[in-house]
Amino acid sequence: MASTSGTSSGSSTMVTNSGSDEDLRALMNERKRKRMISNRESARRSRMRKQKHLDDLMAQVSQLQNENHQILTRVSITTQRYLNVEAENSVLRAQANELSHRLKSLSDIIDSLNGCNNNIGGADGGGDCGGFNVAMIGFNEMDDHSFFNPLNLAYLNQPIMASADNNMFQY
Repeated sequence: MASTSGTSSGSSTMVTNSGSDEDLRALMNERKRKRMISNRESARRSRMRKQKHLDDLMAQVSQLQNENHQILTRVSITTQRYLNVEAENSVLRAQANELSHRLKSLSDIIDSLNGCNNNIGGADGGGDCGGFNVAMIGFNEMDDHSFFNPLNLAYLNQPIMASADNNMFQY
């Protein structure tokens, strides 16, 4: 009987072990299932964060492209204004240069006339100015209609027209 009782007892232990193995397996399966659910949820959150980051980067790219376009537009406008001012400055320099030459010519003419006027009342009653006998022309006539009168020089009364291209002066 002892042997039957031992066997009986051993078989009940095996049944108990078998139950605890099933409980252990069920517990491990439950933990595995929870871990899989947790991992899926974590992966879903990670994908959502990644998508949000990608959306933020795309919005930033769009904003930066817009800012870049605005900056390029402002640079283009500023460059055009600079070129216009540079061209106008070139025209003004050419006009100033032409006016300077005209002023020098007028000063030379006035100096020449002043020298001739001083010679008119000379000992012989006339003087020689630039190949013209001033005594032959009346003084009043010389003031009003003479070649030496700077106000009668038609070429000096022309407007100054200059452009930014290579043709500096146009009359």
